[in-house]
This record gives sequence, C-alpha cells and structure tokens, in this order.
Amino acid sequence: MMKNILLVVLTYVVFLFGSQTISAQNTASYNTNNLVQPPYLKVGDTVAIVAPSGILKNKTKEMQSTKNLLKSWGLHIVMGDHVYNQNNHFAGTDDERCEDFQKALDSPSISAILCARGGYGTVRILDKLDYTKFREHPKWLIGFSDITALHNQFHNEGFESLHAMMATSMIEDTEAIKETIATFKDAIFGKPLQYRLKGSPYNRVGASSGQLVGGNLTLLHTMLGSNTSIDVSGKILFIEEVGEHKYHIDRMLQSLKRAGYFENCKGLIVGDINKVRKNTTPWGSSMQQLILDALAEYNFPIAFNMPAGHEDDNRALILGRTVQLTVEKEKTTLVFQK
Repeated sequence: MMKNILLVVLTYVVFLFGSQTISAQNTASYNTNNLVQPPYLKVGDTVAIVAPSGILKNKTKEMQSTKNLLKSWGLHIVMGDHVYNQNNHFAGTDDERCEDFQKALDSPSISAILCARGGYGTVRILDKLDYTKFREHPKWLIGFSDITALHNQFHNEGFESLHAMMATSMIEDTEAIKETIATFKDAIFGKPLQYRLKGSPYNRVGASSGQLVGGNLTLLHTMLGSNTSIDVSGKILFIEEVGEHKYHIDRMLQSLKRAGYFENCKGLIVGDINKVRKNTTPWGSSMQQLILDALAEYNFPIAFNMPAGHEDDNRALILGRTVQLTVEKEKTTLVFQK
C-alpha cells in the first residue's frame, strides 16, 4: 500500500515539474515582446552573401552589381562557398546551403547576411540551424519571399531582421529601383524609416501600433503548426504574394483565420500581390475586396498599397520593430520606432 502511495506521489511530482519545464521552454521560445536589434552597419563592416533557397542561373551580372553597390558604401563582401552550386531545384544540397548559412551565423566578423535569392528551399534547412554563436554576435538577416521562413525563425529566436532587396534584385535600370536601394541602405545603416503610402478606397481606417511581422503569405501559411509559426497577437502583420490564384489567396487567409492567426492582430499592411493567375472560374471581386471579405469579422486597420514584395520597387521593412500605423482612405503613414 505504501509503495503504491509513493508511486502516485512520484508520478505527480514528475508530471508537475515536467509540465513546468515544457511551459518554461515554450515561453522562452516565443517571448518576442522585446527583440534584440542587431548592430547597424558601418563603413568597414562585412556582409556575407549566401543562397539558402533556389538555384542561381544566369545571375552573375546581378550578383556582381550588388557586390559593387555594397563596396561603394564601404562594406566588405564574403561569398558562401556553395552559392553557385546546383542540386536540382536548389543552390546546392540542403547540407551545403545550411553550411554556408551556419558559417555566416557563427562568424563574429559578419555584420549582415544578405540572401542571394528566394524561390524555394529555405524550409528544408530551418531545423538544421544552431543560433548559439549567433546570439553572442547578432547580425542582420536580409531578404524576402522564401526568406520569410528565416524571418519567422529569427523572430521566434528574439531578433529583428530586414525584409528588403536581395543580391539578385539588382537590375540594369537602377533608377527604377532607386527607392528600393535607398531604403535598403537607410535600414542597414540605421537611418529612421517612415513611409507615406498612397490611399485606397479599400483601406480600413484606423490607427494602431505594434511590432511589424510577416512576409510572404505562402510561407506564413506553410509555417502553421510548427515552432516557426509566428504569434501575431498585439502585432501588425505585413503580407505579400506572387503567382497565385485568387482562390488560393483566400484559401490561405481562411486557413490562417481558422488557426486563430488574426484573433489579436493589431493591423494588416498589404504589399504587392502580383502576377495573379487566371482561373477558369473567375473569382468575381478584386484582390482588395477578397482580403476585406476574408477578414470582415475583425476590426483592426487594413492598409493597401505598400510597395514591398515581388516588384522592382521593394521598400525595406524592419521586421520585429515597433511601428505606428495610421490608415486613412486618402493615405497611410507607417513610422518605425527608432
């Protein structure tokens, strides 16, 4: 009898302390209220260019132009050993791409990690990465599109990151991307960012503040149910997309909604949603109305016309930084906290 009582007590103690340990681990993983800002760059700092996603084909000119641009700002460049490798769809094997990214994370001499391109493949290396040395020497992650998976992971690790142009974003007509380049430079060197966006009759009017999070809608949707999904409670969400049908945009928004993604969201900023595919059955409304309809039950402000995403004009956004969002029909202002 005494043995049975002791067994019950021991089982309860193990359950109690085990639960507390799990709870503490979850809290540590998702304590994203106070993110670490990596040091802004200065002349003489080093930027690593790596390719964690798609293969680089016929991109030598753009890569060289980006290196020349960064050098003109007084920065040094190091290239990942496997950037130009080819393994089916990817810029090298998963292990090769992970090795390059891990070296950049670990090196105390690297101040920023600039991704060469997006595409697909980042999700395959997420669980291989170790942030132990990175925490001792934080640095900026820079990229968009498929790099959203890494932005999510950086956020959950407790660090700000930069949604901005990548190495292959450089085009011959630099005048067409002057704002892309200018805001990228301002962001990495620590000049305050703020945007005044053109208005939209679809804007849902309101004012809010909170950390800016998000990125590519497909990637945000893909991360659902994993430890790389972000909690948008009390935060302002940014989304952008490329090459999807309208019905699939709605499908992803509905999935996020059913998962409780928007329950305590403080605002939504909609970037470029372009190259929308035509379906045999027309959707029947604009993309803006689709988004408003999907989120009709919430009352947070919604701003359209943010020039960020898969267009040449791709303004820099500091993810994890607190912003003030003011949405009117005639205009929207987005101000980043210093």
